[in-house]
Amino acid sequence: MSDERWRRVKALFQAAVERPAEERAAFLAAATGDDAALRREVESLLRSDTSDTGFLDRLPVASASVLADPLGTTSMDPTRSHSFLAAGRRVGLYEIVAPLGAGAMGEVYRARDTKLHRDVALKVLPERFALDPDRSARFTREAHLLATLNHPNIATIYGLEESSTTQALVLELIDGPTLADLIAGASEDAPLPTRRGGSLDPPGRAIPVGQALAIAKQIADALEAAHEKGIIHRDLKPANIKIAGTGVVKVLDFGLAKVWDGGPQSDLLASQKLTVTDLGGRTVLGTPAYMSPEQARGQPLDKRTDIWSFGCVLYEMLTGREPFAGGTVSDTLAAILEHQPDLTRLPADTPVPIRRLLRRCLEKDRRKRLDSASDARLEIDDAIAFPAADTLASAATPSRRVMPAAIAALLVVIAALAAWILMRPAPPVPVPARFAIVPPPGLPLNVSSLTRDLTLSPDGRSLVYRAGGSNTAG
Repeated sequence: MSDERWRRVKALFQAAVERPAEERAAFLAAATGDDAALRREVESLLRSDTSDTGFLDRLPVASASVLADPLGTTSMDPTRSHSFLAAGRRVGLYEIVAPLGAGAMGEVYRARDTKLHRDVALKVLPERFALDPDRSARFTREAHLLATLNHPNIATIYGLEESSTTQALVLELIDGPTLADLIAGASEDAPLPTRRGGSLDPPGRAIPVGQALAIAKQIADALEAAHEKGIIHRDLKPANIKIAGTGVVKVLDFGLAKVWDGGPQSDLLASQKLTVTDLGGRTVLGTPAYMSPEQARGQPLDKRTDIWSFGCVLYEMLTGREPFAGGTVSDTLAAILEHQPDLTRLPADTPVPIRRLLRRCLEKDRRKRLDSASDARLEIDDAIAFPAADTLASAATPSRRVMPAAIAALLVVIAALAAWILMRPAPPVPVPARFAIVPPPGLPLNVSSLTRDLTLSPDGRSLVYRAGGSNTAG
């Protein structure tokens, strides 16, 4: 594609994204006229830019792929689907084996390293973006950021292939479903479906609490490692998390990652504007359903935006639903900014620390939000280590419906007890009696031996004595 042609495609793309989705088809038809190829190029950019899937999301790769169309229609036209690289094509040392999927920032392939004889994941920047400096810069920056991270729960980067027409990241290949696949109800015997998100989708499958916590702990470990480097992911979601066959969780797709201002390595890379979607000069990037309130507003971000997304992912694992899903992007963002997540959807056996963790992760005011992924991991550790204590605590905590009745019953008992105390007759006040016993001269009273001269009556009201003592006759 010539520079002039690319500039025209990009200008039409930028004009189209400013229009409502239902108006884009008519706008492009009028703007491109008889140039069907030009229209297809712009539509391809729109699909890539609005895709909410991760770069390893599974898409149909048959010749008649079904793709979500931002123009408001569904296309089954093979000429409008992704043009995946053919099997056998070489990208540097790597030979394409098969496509794995595509997202907003690249097409991903299973490829064979012809030098080391191992399979890798090859994330390729499509040729249509080759002349876009923003896309190219974002792609290269992802490679640089990944190179600073070395953690078992973050997909490893092996290298960066660059030529005059191609850029490709060489990544660790993780065989296994994404977390989105698990929530959508994938099984070993069934194809892996892809959930697009939104309230119009059927709810997914809630993951059992124990399994969900084991996954969440590894996600928190990955975020902690990234945050220690000053790197925020900005697009954490189930589609960007893979579960290997061994059970190891891998966080993927750092295509939107950046070093936040004031982070430990904030001078690592300069922040750049990478899309045309701005609010007040600030860039809004990410997937709407998992954006933090400050991210949705286009405000400066720090690691707490990932903590919010982590809370959304954990909630979705436990309930099978996104916490802030809406029928449209606008509805979703409005829910994020104005509504609270419905915690009553959580399973009854959700541990108390996890309920507390979700509330703290999903605080709209980030000053009140959980501050670090390490704190999240500690809460999860507590829930895993002491499940019996959590159950007892839950049992000891009355539900909202039982609480008012219990309080009312307690007040009735207290009132009855107080009335009984007030109404019972007062006990008689004892009157002391004083008297003197004067024995005859020379005949003292015996008061200590078994034959003592004094004794009390059984009721304690009378005192009996004998004069003259035990030696007195008769």
